[in-house]
Amino acid sequence: MTSESVQPVSGPSRRTVVAVVGAAGLAVALTACGSDDDASGSATEQGAGATTEAGSSGGAGAGGAALAKTADIPEGSGKVFSDEKVVVSQPAAGDYKAFSTICTHQNCPMTDLKEDTLSCACHGSQFSVLDGSVKKGPATQPLAAKQISVSGDSITLA
Repeated sequence: MTSESVQPVSGPSRRTVVAVVGAAGLAVALTACGSDDDASGSATEQGAGATTEAGSSGGAGAGGAALAKTADIPEGSGKVFSDEKVVVSQPAAGDYKAFSTICTHQNCPMTDLKEDTLSCACHGSQFSVLDGSVKKGPATQPLAAKQISVSGDSITLA
């Protein structure tokens, strides 16, 4: 046996922890409301193909993560997948589309979906989940289309 002395290890004080957490929260808030640059959504392509029809060779083997079953996506509306930052919609029976849930105004994440409208809590922009278009500003750019694959009754990110 060795005769090492056990010294108590002191951690950061409560005041230090609160200050660090507060500073991190402030940094996130300032980043979300940072610049008023409309170029953040300029990479969005209108009409970009967002779906691959059922029975295609894409399937789950295309490297995407399984999101949902087709029965989970209501016709004329959609479902938000916060972890993946994507909303999947079904504009018409059997037609599935996916869009980013990051607001094109100032990159705020969105989760508030009512019927076919996805709303941004940061500045009030509203988007159609059926086609990604802007329903109400200040955003001027549509949501970025995301590639999905529908194979049988499974929807995956492509």
